[in-house]
Amino acid sequence: MRVSNAKSVIKYIFQISFLLVFASFFSACTQQQEAKPSPSETIDKHNNPPSQPSEDWKLPIKIPEGEFYKIGGWFSDHQLLYITNLEQSSSIYLYDLLTGNSELLYKSEVPIVTLQISPTKKNILIQTSPSTYEGQVTILSPDGTELMKHSFPSYELAFEWNPFNESEILISSFNEDWTYTMLLLNIEQNQTSELSIPQPFIKWIGKEEIAFLNWDEVSPSLFAPLLLKKLGSDDEEVIITDVLQFSTFHNILMTVTVLDEEQLQATYTFYNKEKKQLSSFSIPHLTMFSGWLVPYFDFNEGKGTFITLKPLKSAEADSYTEGFELVSYDINSGKQNIILQGLKNEPILLSPSGEAALYGNRFEELINFNTKELTKIVEK
Repeated sequence: MRVSNAKSVIKYIFQISFLLVFASFFSACTQQQEAKPSPSETIDKHNNPPSQPSEDWKLPIKIPEGEFYKIGGWFSDHQLLYITNLEQSSSIYLYDLLTGNSELLYKSEVPIVTLQISPTKKNILIQTSPSTYEGQVTILSPDGTELMKHSFPSYELAFEWNPFNESEILISSFNEDWTYTMLLLNIEQNQTSELSIPQPFIKWIGKEEIAFLNWDEVSPSLFAPLLLKKLGSDDEEVIITDVLQFSTFHNILMTVTVLDEEQLQATYTFYNKEKKQLSSFSIPHLTMFSGWLVPYFDFNEGKGTFITLKPLKSAEADSYTEGFELVSYDINSGKQNIILQGLKNEPILLSPSGEAALYGNRFEELINFNTKELTKIVEK
């Protein structure tokens, strides 16, 4: 799809804002190589983790080979995936916080730029970049076996795993001018199909339904209507008008809007799968050149706990220096708690149980919610 230069600039601005808000899509990490577990052993570890307190976690990780790149995410409450780089190759390791052991799961002869774990930890997606204008997507089983591999002509790729059907992944394939193609990857069928969707940044809201902000490219605004669309249908339904940002967490929809006339507060509202409002809370907001900065956040649906980094006051993002509080909000009771203070606005990712979180641009630190301690995951 081709657009005018003005539209390309607009899309570029929205793309940058999206990357700041939704906690980026590049991650990974490393350590001691042992014999690979079988798929059943790895899955059993995930489903039946030992009930050992997080105070006994063995950190920091000692990198077995190469240079630490990123933590890729939680594989269970006591297991992490991380990426290391050695010359032009990358390796994925599974690290056990209880034993302090690293197991080599997968090695790529080209650098890995993205690692995503499927919602139920059934599969692992990695993106490599053999060249500037090519993205290669590989799907791995829990033990590191290649299930499929696909190459896409692209400058950048963004992924949305379908939590209702993990054999499907929506892929936004961007050109250098930020024009894009939307693709649906089916893992079981090992094929992709092109979709017609008017915006590149979407979220699954049902097994065959997606939601997106329908930005006006002719008259840019800070807010846009949130639309619901069923794949394969031309029909679109406006769910909520005037939304700044949104996210979905399986059965929960979250929107960021403004309710006060002076626009001094950002309001986070939570809805169930019937789009019925459950609760809401407000925090100060920071302004940017393209609108508002929505700080990083995450949600644990089992506990109904939403966490976010909260600025102490409303101000311009460029001049704000007072740090952020990490706060939790119970969407059922409305109770709020301060977990830590004096943090930077950097990505955060909750563990499956919600008792801990990865934190930092490379998820290089770990926050223990029980002790309220911040620990380095990797030695320098």
